[in-house]
Amino acid sequence: MLIALLAACAFFMEQLDGSIIATALPQMAKTFHENPVNLSIGISAYLLTLAIFIPASGWMADRYGSKNVFLGAIAIFTAASVLCGWSNALWSFTAARVLQGFGGAMMVPVGRLVVLRTSDKRDLINMMQLVSVPGLVAPVIGPPVGGFITTFASWRWIFYLNVPIGLLGLALVAAFMTNYRAEERRSFDTMGFFLSGIGLAALLFGLNQLGVANLDRAIAYVLIAFGAVFCALAAAHMLRAPHPLLDLSLLRIPTFALPTLFAGAGLRVVIGSTPFLWPLMFQIGMGMTAFVSGLVFFACAAGDLWMKAYSARLVRRFGFRRTLLYNGFAAAAAFGLCATFSATTPFVVIALVLFAIGMFRSVQFGNVNALAYVDIPPERMSAATSLASTTHQVLFGSGIAFGALALQLGTWWNHTPPPNFTVADFRVAFIVGAALIAISSARFARLDPRAGAAASGHRAGGREALGGGELGLGAAQSEIPERLAGAAVGGVRAEEL
Repeated sequence: MLIALLAACAFFMEQLDGSIIATALPQMAKTFHENPVNLSIGISAYLLTLAIFIPASGWMADRYGSKNVFLGAIAIFTAASVLCGWSNALWSFTAARVLQGFGGAMMVPVGRLVVLRTSDKRDLINMMQLVSVPGLVAPVIGPPVGGFITTFASWRWIFYLNVPIGLLGLALVAAFMTNYRAEERRSFDTMGFFLSGIGLAALLFGLNQLGVANLDRAIAYVLIAFGAVFCALAAAHMLRAPHPLLDLSLLRIPTFALPTLFAGAGLRVVIGSTPFLWPLMFQIGMGMTAFVSGLVFFACAAGDLWMKAYSARLVRRFGFRRTLLYNGFAAAAAFGLCATFSATTPFVVIALVLFAIGMFRSVQFGNVNALAYVDIPPERMSAATSLASTTHQVLFGSGIAFGALALQLGTWWNHTPPPNFTVADFRVAFIVGAALIAISSARFARLDPRAGAAASGHRAGGREALGGGELGLGAAQSEIPERLAGAAVGGVRAEEL
């Protein structure tokens, strides 16, 4: 539990710093004597550095030891936070954000890796629920917290607050964390790092630029196309390389591929769009103040936190397949309710809907993060965390682009003249988002009812139990024939064999 808390705190610092400075940009611009628009480079530099270096985190942990890398990442992130607070010019602030992004890129995947290596399968859901909380809560509370700190103190305290958390984390990690290191010393995939770094940076930067007002969309489209080409080249290289930077062969494991990419993608993209869609709708479409809009966001965070106590019980009772399938549909329905909002909708109704969205996404994210690792062999765990973290970064980073394009679809549908937005435009965007969540979640129907039983503790009745349903990877391979083992833990239905 302590290791999971340390990883969660590190994840919280990393996620919070990606969103908290948005409301502080005007005050920072005054300090730097810059146009506030120019300070967006501080946000972009941080996010792009994450995208470039996250793929290398698994190799770093295997080569130098997970504890050593985690300690170094926390130290770099904390020191960079101080440098951000000390900055008096845009160039020094941007350089500090790049350094901070490097620390965050190593900190989060390696922290998750340590949790996975120190947790029994029966505790995996609770541990991953705990680790997933910061990723859901931090982007929601970041803007209002940043606005509060900037209003009543100084924007510099946004970064100084990381110092005591970082120092405490360093002390606890040094005292309690075990240093796991791979026995095999793999060479570093330089070509894979080069291709993926260029591809991911260009792709994510282009996707984020789609949400920037008054920007020539052609520039964003060129960046996206350029990034997609380099990502394709990186994938082709990694499929042939003996020791690839990202092990794409892991996508052959259905219990990893479905929650990480195919079935989990829709919710990650749509949730990534909410920091863009919600503030615009509440403030522009519905006339709320920035402060009131921020208060509504806390309802979503409250739903996340409240549901953590019940999420593991749900999956134990119904199994991963039914929980993720029907909860995904419930999340889609709750998100679709945002399309019913208008300027006359009572505040309490809006808060209740966002609370429900927080509940359903809490269940979904916590369980997909646990399911993704139930069938990963220990020696491939670092590769799995690198690939999953990279995929998550791209999917969440695509959220702003999805929100901007969905809103553009709404303005086209309603014939709203630019640059204006109406509540009706947002309704179209939320309906499209709800449909994407539902279509993506429907892929969980392909999971076998017994998938992940060793982690969930779910026992399907009768024929489905297959020896009580406690089928981890090792148990399945030793106790039942190999082909049937693949069905039990790989996510393929028995009738498809």
